[in-house]
Amino acid sequence: MSTVAPPADWRRLDPRTVLVTALVVAGVVAGAAVPLTLGLTRWFSLPVAVLQVLAGAVLVIAVAAGADRVRWHRTRYRIGQEHVDLHTGLLLVKRRSLARDRVRTVDLTANPMLRLLGLVTVRIGTGEQGSESTLELDPVTRAEGERLRRLLLDRAATTPAGGVHHEGELAVLDPRWIRYAPVSFVAPMLGGAAAGAVMQVSDWVGAQGQVIEWVGDRFRDTPLLWTVIALVLAALVAGVLGALGLWIEMWWNYRLEREPGGTLRVRRGLFTSRSISVEEARLRGVDLVEPLGVRLLGAARLDAITTGLAKDHEARNADHNTLLPVAPRTRADTVAADVLREADTPTGATLTPHPRAARGRRLRWSLAAVLGPVLILTLLGALLTPVLLWIALGCAVAAVPVAVALALDAYRALGHALSGRYLVTRSGTLRRSTAALERAGVIGWTVKQSVFQRRAGLLSVTATTAAGGGAYTAYDTDASEGLTFAAAAVPGLLEPFLERAGELGNPRP
Repeated sequence: MSTVAPPADWRRLDPRTVLVTALVVAGVVAGAAVPLTLGLTRWFSLPVAVLQVLAGAVLVIAVAAGADRVRWHRTRYRIGQEHVDLHTGLLLVKRRSLARDRVRTVDLTANPMLRLLGLVTVRIGTGEQGSESTLELDPVTRAEGERLRRLLLDRAATTPAGGVHHEGELAVLDPRWIRYAPVSFVAPMLGGAAAGAVMQVSDWVGAQGQVIEWVGDRFRDTPLLWTVIALVLAALVAGVLGALGLWIEMWWNYRLEREPGGTLRVRRGLFTSRSISVEEARLRGVDLVEPLGVRLLGAARLDAITTGLAKDHEARNADHNTLLPVAPRTRADTVAADVLREADTPTGATLTPHPRAARGRRLRWSLAAVLGPVLILTLLGALLTPVLLWIALGCAVAAVPVAVALALDAYRALGHALSGRYLVTRSGTLRRSTAALERAGVIGWTVKQSVFQRRAGLLSVTATTAAGGGAYTAYDTDASEGLTFAAAAVPGLLEPFLERAGELGNPRP
């Protein structure tokens, strides 16, 4: 049963928003007060500088709190029978309205300050492109946020007949999963960012030369190669520590559950709590993602393929479609089956391998990507200095085996299949993706065949859908097999564009 909406009365945000703004601005001002005070001591005595900074801080905090007080006074919202309305603004008044039947997400977020006060930020979205498709109520009480979420998402749900109808908790955090954080691509990125931050901050305070000199003194008697190795290892250690901290902040208290109203809900976060809801009626499948590092350890992440998730800038940076963090592959397959209400997960289906010609294409691409720069270095070395020739040789020796290994791995990843209600495609090496897309969610097919693919008897077929990434491709399939796969996946959709050739009835476009 869906929840009956209460009378459409206008409500205000929580008045403690003024306190939150004042405290946040006070924290920012406190961080800037020390360097500002030291700077003022060049022209004034220390007591005078402190008084000036204090006066400025009080003024800034008062102005920010006053502006937020006006925002609170001029903001109101209501949940009507057909629309969600938000009115705000002083000089420029905004009146925005979302149709209730188009609301797809109601996400609750609370940073440490809001959690301390029992408040949350509520984001109500239709999943369409642009900021105008989202209403933000910042902040309301946690009880009010939960009321809004239930009111807007608790609709009569339809579930697939004959499936596995498990409700309640589907997955909960296993602290042992933290072991996958250091092998993600985030660790080296954070390590490089840490090194860059040290140099940038030292430059701001005019101490970059001293930092470089200090590092030089530590490695004065160390060969250059070992110096570089030591600095890279130090950056990697910093990156690993950062990756561990980021994982704890993002996924602590993680829980995935199915609510009686037909909604999948993900709750997570240590300091900043997040609650993300996905309507099962909008779920079109799942995507099992295996980045190279975690795949070597037998792990994977599970994402939702769904229509109606928020697509604005903030949502794209919040992992809104992730149902399960990196976990053992067997656990990810189990959760995928539970999410899709299937006895056997489509992500574990046996896939049809692709022809050996696809392997040759990947080998040629990888070798071209590596040998191209090597050739340029060789030409420059012949014209300018023999040093570049040695660099070219080193790059070739180091990069060619890696390129070949990645190309072979990319070929082994290729595959496609039909598994019950789902079509399954797999591809990728640095980021292997196994997408199980509901066949009823396919709205069209795109068939691509380049000149080189035609000569090799290959083509790529792409299922287009309104959910997830919008397109899921089986790359470099056998021409006949790929068309048969597409035609069988959604009967009647592709046949008008095919003609049968030969006694075996092999289809061709």
